[in-house]
Amino acid sequence: MLSISELSVSFGGVKALNLSKFELNDKELRVIIGPNGAGKSTFMDVLCGKTAPSSGTAYFNGEDLIGKSEVEIARMGVGRKFQKPSVFEGLTVFDNLLLGLKAKKGFLSSMFFKLADEESQRIREVAKRVNLENELYSIAGSLSHGQKQWLEIAIVLLQDSDLMLIDEPAAGMSDAETERTGALLCELSKENGVIVIEHDMHFVEQIAREKVTVLVRGEILTEGSFDEVKNNQDVIDCYLGTPNSAQTRK
Repeated sequence: MLSISELSVSFGGVKALNLSKFELNDKELRVIIGPNGAGKSTFMDVLCGKTAPSSGTAYFNGEDLIGKSEVEIARMGVGRKFQKPSVFEGLTVFDNLLLGLKAKKGFLSSMFFKLADEESQRIREVAKRVNLENELYSIAGSLSHGQKQWLEIAIVLLQDSDLMLIDEPAAGMSDAETERTGALLCELSKENGVIVIEHDMHFVEQIAREKVTVLVRGEILTEGSFDEVKNNQDVIDCYLGTPNSAQTRK
């Protein structure tokens, strides 16, 4: 699904990202971990068209993402949930989901838009998947932080994204919300490619069914199963710290 080659990003002469190779299979959930400043968010910025790389290629389903706008990339099927939920807090949950629905959004299309029954049903089905079926007519600003995270995931779902980029979904969540979010992402990866950036190692352990990628100073330090990464001495030295600190790290 995703193939990266010699991808680099430089800011003021400093390389923030330098990936020689990165691949993601269809319906794979990949977790990316690493210290602050490792290049994790920069990587996602490149994939969604927010940041232009200095060099390299990024092929999504055989088509190069580089040089395309954020809108073009979203239409190709790459959706992103940012670290801080960016929902319309003054609108209801339903209206937020309606705005996220994949449809023509030009001036005339918006002026004469009429919600079809199947579109309304689709919104309700997605709301149920993210545990918001009872909050559809609540104002988004009244939701808990975790629920706002779910709402943004739902918006990405409604865009029919084949690849979902999820940035720190467990941040600020209660333990119960974190567990639900992990189950949701594992379920979504049965239908979509999913890349998750996360710091909470308990959450990483819950969702890392396949490979974990460790970024340090913009480069891949290592990749492997959760246990392999957790016990890798280089990862411990560069990111996790001692076993006791790794156990409590958020």
